[in-house]
Formats: sequence, C-alpha cells, structure tokens
Amino acid sequence: MERYKQEFIEFMVDCGVLRFGDFVTKSGRKTPFFVNTGFYRNGAQLRRLGEYYAKAIHDAFGTEFDVLFGPAYKGIPLSVAASMALSEHFGAEIRYCSNRKEIKDHGDKGILLGSPVADGDKIVIIEDVTTAGTSIEETMPILKAQGNVDVVGLVVSVDRMERGQGEKSALAQIQETYGMKATAIVTMKEVVEHLYNRPYNGKIIIDDTLKSAIDAYYEQYGAK
Repeated sequence: MERYKQEFIEFMVDCGVLRFGDFVTKSGRKTPFFVNTGFYRNGAQLRRLGEYYAKAIHDAFGTEFDVLFGPAYKGIPLSVAASMALSEHFGAEIRYCSNRKEIKDHGDKGILLGSPVADGDKIVIIEDVTTAGTSIEETMPILKAQGNVDVVGLVVSVDRMERGQGEKSALAQIQETYGMKATAIVTMKEVVEHLYNRPYNGKIIIDDTLKSAIDAYYEQYGAK
C-alpha cells in the first residue's frame, strides 16, 4: 500500500472522520464503521485532504482533464481544496465547479458556481463517499445539460466496497453504467489491512471483535 494511503487512513482517524461502532447509513444499513467528511473542519485539515485527493486523482487520471466538479454540498469544498493541491503539487491548472441546489436568477445566474462548463470539457467528479451511487444519478444530468462534455471519472475518499443497487459495488456499477473510471483514495479493505491489530497512537483501533463485525457486515452487504 502506498505511504500516502496509510497516512490518509490515520488522518481520517485523527479527524474523527472514520469511526467505528454502531451506525446506520443513508441507505438504511446497520454498519460497524462510518465515514463522515463533515468532520474536516479547519483550514489545515482541508489542505491535507486536498493533497490526498490530488494524489489519488493524479494516479488515476493524470492531469489531462479540464474541470473538477464537486456536487453540492460536500463536493464544493472538496473541488476547491483538490484543485488547489493539483496546482501546487502537480502544476496542473484544473478549473473547479459545483452546482447549486437552487438556480440563482440574479447576479451570477444559473445552476453552477465556480468555472463554467463548455463543450469539449473533460470532467472528473469529486465526492466524499458513494454507497449506492444515487448522487451520480443526480449529477450526470446536470453536467450533460451544460453541453457536449466528457465525464471521464469519479474519485471518492473511501470505497466502502459494498453492494450498490445491484450485486456489484457502487463504484463498479458507476463504471459500468456511465462508462467512466471510478476510484477512491483508499478502500475499506485497505483501511482494515492497515489498522487491524496494529497499534496507532497507543491503541488498537480494529481488534478481533470489531474485525468480526466488519466481516459479518461484508457477508451481508459486500459486493460480489
């Protein structure tokens, strides 16, 4: 596993973004782990988050694209932070763009904020976590309505590696449905591999009991 992935896993733990216990996902599944990117709350955290995203984006897509699109609302700061990191670390001037939940009818009009999207633009979508792929169903029509654009891929922070609306994982389903590459900074398999029975900051985060609960969750909801 690349060092930046190991650092990102520890970073999520430090920020309280990656938590273990008893939770319920948006899709109604009871889960022993939860990822909430709303706990990135200050400038230093967002700067580091943008750097991790930038490395994953560069690994998967290089810099041969035009726009980084972050769906409202959580995608807005992600697109900004990652586009800044792509400029700083890779010398890539990628435009950032997001959508509004409500169309603005005065001043800077329209559904988009940040960079406009034009015919021929290659777009990478940036999200926090995709469990069932429903947000992409909402995002694609918005992008396609802007013109003849090419949505080349999606990057999320964590691939939960569970079934979406079918038997495949949400990311695999998105790749198949939309013909684009879908990737993550880390997968839950990598999270477990890095934290299982390994001390971090003086404690074992994933012990045998928690590992068993995670395994049971994937027995029920894991992608085929």
